[in-house]
Amino acid sequence: MPPQDQPANPATLGLMAFGMTTVLLSLTNLNVVDFTLEKSFVMTMAIFFGGIVQLIAGGVAFKRGDMFAATAFSAYGCFWESLAFYWIFASEPVGLAPAASARAVASFMIIWGVFTFFMWILTFKHSWNLVWVFGTLWLTFFLLAAHALQGAEILLRLAGYFGLVCGILAMWAAFCAIFFDHTGKELPGSGRPL
Repeated sequence: MPPQDQPANPATLGLMAFGMTTVLLSLTNLNVVDFTLEKSFVMTMAIFFGGIVQLIAGGVAFKRGDMFAATAFSAYGCFWESLAFYWIFASEPVGLAPAASARAVASFMIIWGVFTFFMWILTFKHSWNLVWVFGTLWLTFFLLAAHALQGAEILLRLAGYFGLVCGILAMWAAFCAIFFDHTGKELPGSGRPL
């Protein structure tokens, strides 16, 4: 495909969508933001920004032939969509699905943690920004799984802190990519994210 027909790098949008949604959910895990289904910006952000926008970014990455970005953005877009729709279906007024058991929630988080761990290994070929994003993310998933099984508040708080760091790092990686595209210069230590 000629360069002028090449779509723009979707990494900036995908990373920002992931990062901002992760920060917002992590703030609820830290009890900084109250999560109520009726007024939840977390749920709507998970559907539209974390979910749909990342799916779009994944589609663009597939078109560009970038298998890593395509897999990451498409997968995490589906993660946010499935989480948001679970919240809707298991909610009191809707009631289309029963609330998941602790083992089911832990299994969901463990599967995503394993997937993220595998993706983390691949980030060592990209940039240190992504190494830290994916590294804090797989830890977050495993902490959320442990919290689901143990119910210890400290595990949820730790997951909230790791998730907050992960989201902020993803937003920083997005900014570094935009900065590079806009100026042609890499920020110190940032590297090109995807």
